Amino acid sequence: MTSEKEAPRKPSLFRAADHAKVPEASQSHPLNPNSLVRGISLSEQVGLRRMGFHLLRIPPGKESFILHSHQTEEEFIYILSGRGIAEVGDESHEVGPGDFMGFPTPSVAHHLRNPFEQELVYISGGERHEVEVADFPSLGKRLVRMGMQAAIYEVAEGQKLSWSEE
Repeated sequence: MTSEKEAPRKPSLFRAADHAKVPEASQSHPLNPNSLVRGISLSEQVGLRRMGFHLLRIPPGKESFILHSHQTEEEFIYILSGRGIAEVGDESHEVGPGDFMGFPTPSVAHHLRNPFEQELVYISGGERHEVEVADFPSLGKRLVRMGMQAAIYEVAEGQKLSWSEE
């Protein structure tokens, strides 16, 4: 018996044959007009709540989201097929099948784009905390997310605080 607050338990096995039965979602980042990622959340299919695990695709000529870094949520990317350009800090690297990237927190800024003719397919995942802070260094902006609500601020407009003991 489940409580009112507890969702019914999802199956622990999500078979490859069932992938086609799940509607694919498309996402783009509101601060990047060239952002377009399609895919499914594998973690949602088996009821994982504390981590996300996603099978994603970036069409040719598109980008994942935007150059960003995380303060509290670690993230990883594993390339399955296609090629892409991974921006990591101040460097760019061509990536392909079998390449793995990990971003421990506080993370270095990172971004993935697909300037090639073949679709880029990858697994992306990471932690899901109630509160996250992410920076967009190329824009001078900071995102603060609490649950499903988020706000973006200009970093330069932030008021610096100093703490003193009395």
